[in-house]
Amino acid sequence: MADTNPSRLGLVNATGTGVDALFLKKFAGEVLSAFEEKNIMKSMHTVRTIQNGKSAQFPVTGKATAAYHVVGDDIADTANSYLNNIKHNERVITIDELLISPVFIANLDEAKNHYDVRSIYSTEIGNALANTFDKNIIRTVVAASRAAALIDATSTPAGGSATCATATTESAVTGDELVDLLFAAAQKLDENDVPEDNRNCVLRPAAYYKLLNSTDNKLNQLSRDYNNPNGSIASGTIVEVAGIRIHKTNHIPSTDESGADTVGENNDLFSGGTNTGYGGDFAKTLGAVFHPAAAGTVKLMDLGLESEYQIQRQGHLFVAKYAMGHGILRGSNAVELLLKS
Repeated sequence: MADTNPSRLGLVNATGTGVDALFLKKFAGEVLSAFEEKNIMKSMHTVRTIQNGKSAQFPVTGKATAAYHVVGDDIADTANSYLNNIKHNERVITIDELLISPVFIANLDEAKNHYDVRSIYSTEIGNALANTFDKNIIRTVVAASRAAALIDATSTPAGGSATCATATTESAVTGDELVDLLFAAAQKLDENDVPEDNRNCVLRPAAYYKLLNSTDNKLNQLSRDYNNPNGSIASGTIVEVAGIRIHKTNHIPSTDESGADTVGENNDLFSGGTNTGYGGDFAKTLGAVFHPAAAGTVKLMDLGLESEYQIQRQGHLFVAKYAMGHGILRGSNAVELLLKS
């Protein structure tokens, strides 16, 4: 019987050996999308929502003093120096330009595709904005730790820092050094009269697990007690050190961002450099310890999603957006954790 030359529907350009190359692959109903990153900063700083306007004012007041009264002295007489002259200042946080994350889906592509991408894309562009929010708040906390006193060193002390004794890289940091840094940060906050509740610390995963999985003497008790209320080897968590709640995040910057493009960022947090916005030098930043009053967010338009069918482009445009601004409130409420220079 003579050979035949059938038309193979699965061949690409009727050539090659992949006779089923063009056939639909078995679709399991699962789409491997990017994992949602863990955002932690929203509840750990001050947020104010405004209905309109370009900025919000946060008044700052100084401290009062007390003195023993001498019998017969006129309290109101300025010569006797009894009356307090309480100083005032303010922090103003300006709304940045509209931050957007858009995606366009063509009708033809969507018709050809065999699984839904709209929900996936809308989730991803929303996550992109949420992650930017988290990163900018951490940058703001670091900026607060570097801020000078707003009124005076007594009323509103400057931010502070704690530096590793020996480690110049994150990989060289030991659990002992991290514990020392956290106690130094706690001491600094105590000296600045920062409330003891709601103190938080953010660390990258590498440093976080140094605290948990360590043989250093200061952490031996946690290593021995597998179900210690303050942490668990089994679950890989540690709760507090020096009264500070410990959180891990991938959103701590680690490079010099002073020259970064900051178009649209209207709050200049790192004065004295060439940058504006939230970009600073974070090459030695290991983490930060802070109280919610250290940084603030002013929210004009919360995170939202819009979609529109565009006839002229034959597809749908999806835009995730928000209008917010972030700024320093009280530098005294933040301590930067630093690697040794």
